[in-house]
Amino acid sequence: MKIVIQRVTRASVTIDGKVEGEIGKGFMVLVGIAQTDTQEIADKMISKMCKLRIFEDEQGKTNLSLADVGGEVMMISQFTLYANTRRGNRPSFIEAGAPDMAEPLYEHMIEECGKYVDHVARGRFGADMKIDLLNDGPFTIVMDSDEMLMPRSNNH
Repeated sequence: MKIVIQRVTRASVTIDGKVEGEIGKGFMVLVGIAQTDTQEIADKMISKMCKLRIFEDEQGKTNLSLADVGGEVMMISQFTLYANTRRGNRPSFIEAGAPDMAEPLYEHMIEECGKYVDHVARGRFGADMKIDLLNDGPFTIVMDSDEMLMPRSNNH
């Protein structure tokens, strides 16, 4: 699973010319689901993401979490995060989760986010979406479950 988190002051998603979801201060999140992802992986990723302390406190230090600032989340399914560009010029998406597996996991992730924040906006799985956001910082973090769930080495 790959998650791209952008700290935003606002974000919205438009589908077929209609705003389907919007948030104020919080995270605009792109989620790429791999064929090998599970609910357990999704739960760990959401827990870590929602607890990240990347909002500034009174001293200007990134010390506050979504809950601390009353932040919101907008979650957008983004299979293109699994683009394989090693060969040729046309990306392959073979590593991305098939829709019949990825969509229920995406829905589960939205539900799981609701345990941490009061408002979770969403895109529509597989739809052509237009995303509008104001990145705050800019502050963008990429999380990859393959890296996050690796055992720690003694060198770090």
